[in-house]
Amino acid sequence: MADIEHEVEAIKGVLKALEPLEPDVRSHVLAYVINRLGIRLPSGQQASEQRASEAKALPPQNTSAPPSAPIHISELKESKKPKSASEMAALVAYYLSNLAPASERRETVNTKTLETYFKIADYPLPTKIQFTLPNAKGAGYLDSMGNGEYKLNAVGHNLVVHSMPRADGTRTTRKPKAPSKKRHPARRK
Repeated sequence: MADIEHEVEAIKGVLKALEPLEPDVRSHVLAYVINRLGIRLPSGQQASEQRASEAKALPPQNTSAPPSAPIHISELKESKKPKSASEMAALVAYYLSNLAPASERRETVNTKTLETYFKIADYPLPTKIQFTLPNAKGAGYLDSMGNGEYKLNAVGHNLVVHSMPRADGTRTTRKPKAPSKKRHPARRK
């Protein structure tokens, strides 16, 4: 658990340091750090294939945003602006199944995964995070796969790709149904 928290803090620190820089300066900084730390990257062909496959998986833009869509979870969160933990859960499931680096991709999410990616994206953790996935399922965004694992369904996919962000600030979650009025037969005396 402590390793994940250190990893999240490291990611936040790197992002905070690189965000104000121009893209080409970011590339130079990262190249230096990778070289300095002796990190081995995939060969040029594998790396370019990975970038090409990630680019194909980017969601279509339904706004007038620049053509370069976000690839990092925090950028995706900022561009999509989830209004609830259930929407954020759908966004995390979408990110992990479509946009995450190939080594991190997965088809299902669980509470631990959700907690990790909420932290990485700097999204507030719900008080009772164990209810977030069942609530997202109840909202219609996820399907339960058993053993605490949930998978994004078509409704969740469409929410993330086509309905977020909402320009008018409205929510896409369903309104609760009004309680039904049961008719009781008249009592006979």
